[in-house]
Amino acid sequence: MSNASDERKDKGGAVRPSASPRASLTATAEPTAKNKWRLVVGERELTVSNLGKVLYPATGFTKGDLIDAYADLAEVLLPHLHGRPVTLKRYPDGVEGKFFYEKRSPKFRPDWVRTARLPSEGAKGEIDYTLIEDLPTLVWAANLADIELHVALARADDQDHPRSLVFDLDPGAPADVLTCADVALRIRALFTQLGLDCYPKTSGSKGIHLHVPLNGTATFAESRPFAKALAATFEARFPDEIIARQTRSKREGKVLIDWSQNDPHKTTASVYSVRARERPTASTPVGWEELEAALEARDPDALVFTVDDLRARVAAEGDLYAPLLSQRQELPDLSG
Repeated sequence: MSNASDERKDKGGAVRPSASPRASLTATAEPTAKNKWRLVVGERELTVSNLGKVLYPATGFTKGDLIDAYADLAEVLLPHLHGRPVTLKRYPDGVEGKFFYEKRSPKFRPDWVRTARLPSEGAKGEIDYTLIEDLPTLVWAANLADIELHVALARADDQDHPRSLVFDLDPGAPADVLTCADVALRIRALFTQLGLDCYPKTSGSKGIHLHVPLNGTATFAESRPFAKALAATFEARFPDEIIARQTRSKREGKVLIDWSQNDPHKTTASVYSVRARERPTASTPVGWEELEAALEARDPDALVFTVDDLRARVAAEGDLYAPLLSQRQELPDLSG
């Protein structure tokens, strides 16, 4: 169902090869009943439905397009989901309709969809979370109109140790993604002083996410207060520009450094997740030089990427977020 062409123009007008590595996956689907198709993905056979259903009315992007997009991104996306509980964010009537979060894995899932039984903060006792670790499971989730993939910071088999530290930079109008980029660069400068690498990605919505790879001994008991202290430091240093509290009445024109997602029960939109905006944008890794260039040009559109933009970037650059999978870093002690 993908309508990506063999060549496309980037934001600067240069022609780049399309990132779509093969023909549309859903083009191979065989009709079995009204609005239902049989789809073979690897060694699995799935029934998919309503492939022509429009999920993004402004662009005509369909559920079949969503399935194809996730199939095309699977090579870079799946390593970032592997072993981690995923919360599905489903839009059965498209981005203009109602949505719901689904932490508990659907009971009607195929028997080959893996799950992890874990404590849930919002439910009494434990629930089965979905694990999306292969292409058939990713396609199955997309067929549920699961537009967004929200993932935990820790693996299901190691709930005490986050794989990274995360800051969600969220602008309060009239602040925008460029304001977030400016704050991100300031945070990076501090991390550089602390001897830590961090990596930016667009949220795919309004702001910027920053991830600091850990993959080591740091626990949530260490990462959460570290994140809170850093956010509070920036609020104290730049009180007219930055806020570290969720108080909505005080967020106008400021960037919220949301540190609270550094929690074993919280999830954040995964890198390469499609987002439910007017257009099918995606959470996209960016280079620090891209943030600097966008700021210099005062061009917020330079930090907005659609699914097709992301396909092309992955083809040209690979996984810019690969360091998050293996780079080991330890958090410094800020108490001194």
